[in-house]
Amino acid sequence: MTKQYTDKEKAPLGNIEEWEDDLKVRYPKPKAEQAKSKQDYRNYHDSERVDTVREFYRLNHQYQTYDFVSQKQQDYLKFDKKEMPFWEAIDYLNTLVDDSDPDINLDQLQHLLQTSEAIRADGHPDWFVLTGFIHDMGKVLCLFGEPQWAVVGDTFPVGCRHSDKIVYPEFFEENPDASDERFNTQYGIYEPNTGLDNVKMSWGHDEYLYQMVKDYLPEPALYMIRYHSFYAQHREGAYDHLLNDHDKEMFKWVDKFNPYDLYSKVPVPPDAKALRPYYEDLVAKYLPATLRF
Repeated sequence: MTKQYTDKEKAPLGNIEEWEDDLKVRYPKPKAEQAKSKQDYRNYHDSERVDTVREFYRLNHQYQTYDFVSQKQQDYLKFDKKEMPFWEAIDYLNTLVDDSDPDINLDQLQHLLQTSEAIRADGHPDWFVLTGFIHDMGKVLCLFGEPQWAVVGDTFPVGCRHSDKIVYPEFFEENPDASDERFNTQYGIYEPNTGLDNVKMSWGHDEYLYQMVKDYLPEPALYMIRYHSFYAQHREGAYDHLLNDHDKEMFKWVDKFNPYDLYSKVPVPPDAKALRPYYEDLVAKYLPATLRF
């Protein structure tokens, strides 16, 4: 039976972008420039934000179990919720904009364009630009009624012991998997260096979009999409024991993508109308005209 969540359990954050705002507090510099001192981390000044983010991760860490992820994969990876042309899907995603956000009054399209335009300005291949443009499309899960903590948030493997490098690791004490002998050892159900393709990740927009576009984009793009929220690994190296050599090579692309996602946001909106013809051609080059959600 599907658990019924309270309104507060569904939406502990004021808006889903608070998660990314929190990331910039935890990781104030790109990986290559990041100081080793932990004093730079979690340098919170707004106690209300701390409380909402903590509550978000309390729920995320309690409810993101192996069985929960398996159920969401069964529910969503049939892609039978909705069928939309690509640009209609972008308009649908834009209904997530929160006009009350005091930090940045940009809709989802403008955030995606900021990311992709920064990538394009640096001369990267067009598939890399497209990855920046679509990387958050999986957030439409919120519009299908999914709670925030099952859409955004730092991702992590399920089916094995939770690393203490994951944000707020103390909240895993309430996760049933933490006391399940199948899942609470270092490797859990997995073999050493099995490779991430054999590892089940916590459910959210990353995995959902990866599964949607995995037949259309180059492998580096798919790693960027699938693991861009896996901060315990690409910032902390917490799951090296599960990665194989190919994963480690591909994570160089995840590291390359991450600064564009986190640090390209500026309050000046991109000119979406002027940019649209370029992106129409780019999308048509790689993706089908209609997407199944």
